[in-house]
Order: sequence, then structure tokens, then C-alpha cells
Amino acid sequence: MAKKNQRITLYKRIWCKVRYWQSLRDIPDAELASYLQVGERTLREYEKSAKHITLEKVDNLLYVTGMELNDLMTL
Repeated sequence: MAKKNQRITLYKRIWCKVRYWQSLRDIPDAELASYLQVGERTLREYEKSAKHITLEKVDNLLYVTGMELNDLMTL
């Protein structure tokens, strides 16, 4: 049998892009949490499983930073 290909879920891909964007700009977790309007503890939960990140949280980040979703996804 052929081995099943692992796919990267959309929420994991978005979360990785958010973390990559954060690292490029050297933004501390406290600041990122405020952009997303969540607590720092929630960021650690997203590391375990990003499936709970909502479009609302991503939209908060995009609004505060002036980015478009396409800008974030093409990093």
C-alpha cells in the first residue's frame, strides 16, 4: 500500500505564517497576542493545535498591521 501523504491543514499553515511574520519583525509574544486580541497563553495553545484559531483573530492581526490575507500567506 502507498503511504498516505500528510497534508498541512489550513489553520496550521496560517498559524505558521503568523509565527514566521512575527519572527521576521522580532515581535514579542505579548505584542502578537494583543494584535490577535488573545492572551499569551492562547498563543501557546495554538502551538499545540492551531485548529482553534479563528478568522476573527486572523482578521484582527490583518487590521492592526494593515496587511491583506494574501500578504500573510505569500511570506
